[in-house]
Amino acid sequence: MISLQTKIFAHRGASAAFAENTIEAFRGAVALGADWVELDVRRTADVGLAVHHDAHLADGRAIVDVGAAELPASVPTLSAALEACAPLGVNVEIKNSPQDVDFDPAAAIVEPVVAAIEATSVEVIVSSFHPPTLDRVRAVAPDVATAQLTFNLSDPERAVRFAVEAGHVALHPFDATVTRDLVRLAHDAGLALNVWTVDDPARIRALAQMGVDGIVTNVPDVAVEVLRR
Repeated sequence: MISLQTKIFAHRGASAAFAENTIEAFRGAVALGADWVELDVRRTADVGLAVHHDAHLADGRAIVDVGAAELPASVPTLSAALEACAPLGVNVEIKNSPQDVDFDPAAAIVEPVVAAIEATSVEVIVSSFHPPTLDRVRAVAPDVATAQLTFNLSDPERAVRFAVEAGHVALHPFDATVTRDLVRLAHDAGLALNVWTVDDPARIRALAQMGVDGIVTNVPDVAVEVLRR
């Protein structure tokens, strides 16, 4: 039996139908029936908030070297993106990887992200692959829900325990690492499990049957067809 509780997260908006992480993609996610939107945020040179997955713009400039007013029109600010996503919930992924040119060990991006979240009425969960960035969110805004993103899960029990001890409400694992045992471990620990990124209808159905809480997908319309109809 497919769980009607499984939420559909539109990955970077409805990114199969529209350019990813754009206002059009977010509005498209609303129109196509998603429950949530997943988007990425990076800091600009003046600590503005650019909604963009990669550390560099299409023209090669590093976002961290560009002022917010100099961003291309296609790159929205976080505040504009949150407004476009309403009334859906929004998973804000903070990009702050040690491998990227904009890495900031102090995670100064957290304060403006929290300010943008507190200025909106939409439901938000903040995720990141970088645990210290999420620790900073927990310290600055303990009421903001947070989730640990994972790619490799060689030790699922340890990952679940780490997420609980860090104060997160969810674990966001890569699809290939998700099993019924992981779903059970997460739920037994009180964590939601939101899986990324799944476009195949059969896998969407299988994950829902496992009882995952959310599925991140580039094709929210396909997920709606599988899960709602």
